Amino acid sequence: MKRTTLNENSKETLMKQQAGLWIDHREAVIVTLTASGETVEHVPSHVGKHEERSGPATGPGVFESQKVKADDSRQRSLTGHLNSYYDAVIESLPDTDGVLCFGPGEAKSQLKQRMVEKHLGDRLGPVETVDWMTDPQIVAKVKAHFLTVL
Repeated sequence: MKRTTLNENSKETLMKQQAGLWIDHREAVIVTLTASGETVEHVPSHVGKHEERSGPATGPGVFESQKVKADDSRQRSLTGHLNSYYDAVIESLPDTDGVLCFGPGEAKSQLKQRMVEKHLGDRLGPVETVDWMTDPQIVAKVKAHFLTVL
């Protein structure tokens, strides 16, 4: 975890803890801002790439369907892994309302749905689509959002 200090003007504006979350299917980056500084935490997903069928889509032989794992079975497995990942992200979020959530793909919407299922949907604030970002860019976006919102 990395900790840096905000400047004096920012300290006055940030009276309570605020948080932002950049997320995709590989990793989540949680930025927590307080009057005393910032923390950056990484939560890896440990979810591998989507499995692809190998070989031709329609192959010879009567038993071809038994040679390839069913698509719905692979999807259920992936969904289970992602739900575990989203649960870990939810547990890592600081106890604040209005967490800014942003990221490049579907993960932010899936996390929001998972939080609604767990009756925690009110903890999540705006959800935005952005491209891949470095840690300093994520921190800057979270700071800019909360300094303009307050």
